[in-house]
Amino acid sequence: MADNIKILWADDEIDTLKPQLLFLKQKGYDVITVSNGHDALDECENNKDIDVVFLDESMPGMTGLETLAKIKAKNALIPVVMITKNEAEHIMEEAIGSQISDYLIKPVNPNQILLTLKKIIDNKRLVREKTSSDYQQDFRQIFMEINSGLSFEEWADVYKKIINWELKLDSSSNSSMTEILATQKSEANAEFFKFISKNYKNWINEASKTAPTMSYNLMRNKIFPHISNEKPTLMVLMDNLRFDQWKVIEPILNELYRTEEEDFFYSILPTATQYSRNAIFAGLMPSEIEQKFPQWWLNDVDEGGKNLHEQDLLNEQVKRVFRKEVKVDYIKITNTTTGKQLQDNILNYLRNDLTVIVYNFIDMLSHARTEMEVLKELAGDETAYRSLTKSWFLHSPLWAALQKAAEKDVQIIITTDHGTIRVKQPSKVIGDRETTTNLRYKVGRNLQYDPKDVLDFRDPKEVKLPKPNMSSSFIFAKEDKFFLYPNNYNYYNSYYKNTFQHGGVSLEEMICPIIKMSNK
Repeated sequence: MADNIKILWADDEIDTLKPQLLFLKQKGYDVITVSNGHDALDECENNKDIDVVFLDESMPGMTGLETLAKIKAKNALIPVVMITKNEAEHIMEEAIGSQISDYLIKPVNPNQILLTLKKIIDNKRLVREKTSSDYQQDFRQIFMEINSGLSFEEWADVYKKIINWELKLDSSSNSSMTEILATQKSEANAEFFKFISKNYKNWINEASKTAPTMSYNLMRNKIFPHISNEKPTLMVLMDNLRFDQWKVIEPILNELYRTEEEDFFYSILPTATQYSRNAIFAGLMPSEIEQKFPQWWLNDVDEGGKNLHEQDLLNEQVKRVFRKEVKVDYIKITNTTTGKQLQDNILNYLRNDLTVIVYNFIDMLSHARTEMEVLKELAGDETAYRSLTKSWFLHSPLWAALQKAAEKDVQIIITTDHGTIRVKQPSKVIGDRETTTNLRYKVGRNLQYDPKDVLDFRDPKEVKLPKPNMSSSFIFAKEDKFFLYPNNYNYYNSYYKNTFQHGGVSLEEMICPIIKMSNK
């Protein structure tokens, strides 16, 4: 296993290290020895294939720390292990500040050295092999669960398991395992589609105990119960935030906030902002909003912004639910200017009982990725999409605002309206001029489509969706399908394939995170 691994060991007492050197040789390591810093530098200069340097701190002439600085100046990436008799704190700090890979105190025993080498040289391989082994053991368990008639809670658990493995495999760079997991996720989505097709209508109409919390009762079930006059609540709704994206920004938030509860809800269909987010803030299904507040509802074919009255709908829901005075504010962030205003004013918002912050960046990212070639390169797959989300959040006005808020006694609830799925398989649809352009759902008259590819509701009223015309029906794409018209089919297939879309039926779009956090 250690074949071809070359170690440079610099120590002025190198002759006393014969047992350690013999041990390494027996393990298959190739060790070059020198007795001073100058010779160590020469070896690093002449031997470009040195994999790791062991460096004594207290050599005469040029000290270990001085040698370390010169080695790093020539090759910043080479791993260096500092070995010393001196346990002085300032020496340790200086060595660590110079980016050493490990720090050992003399006398060092062979097993310590081997462990250090394993960590430095074999770390990625060992992680990859362990991750692959663990996933192979879990693969069968997940497969059995997917095909065992799961409840809505169990589907959320399976989805989180799959995400957990995606994230582990991201960091282990194991492409073959990643492909197997992607196949298993596709199988899960195929079964999940059957589950939704069977249960969705009953969930919407019965609102029974067998139904999950969904968009229209999210505020009532998961947010309002946590609001109190003693501590302000910030509800941060990040449009399009999937569970995997939440998991990559969670460690950043955990620097200042404690995750108290990680929960989930199901987005209503269509899993699209106009429907799911209006339902969240109204506390009503879309057809009920249309009936109760016709002045605030627009159908897909109507001109104008479809989410312009979220604050009005939120205020009405608060009035219906609470019997006491609740101070509520609503802020929508759609560009850098409003983002900067949030950052500047965040402490003022903490005077409210509840402040709702709608942040649209991830939605813009997914749409921009479709339109811009450079973003297609940057977010070419799921791993890159997660990475881009993490990078955005780390440098966003939202994180800057939450850092300021953490100085106060505050609770944060982070959630979304729906997720997205990377679409791969086109499905032909024929409709009239008024049929909607969405790729994951369609509403229109006399739609023609492949029934195997969709969940359809010929009467939208039976799932509490508006009915723009007497013959209007809704169809929702299954798994990773996306709808295309016959005109310019090949062009649009190439254009939209592998882009992130929403509106249909998938684990990624429907099972949404809701997380309660408090400042540390």
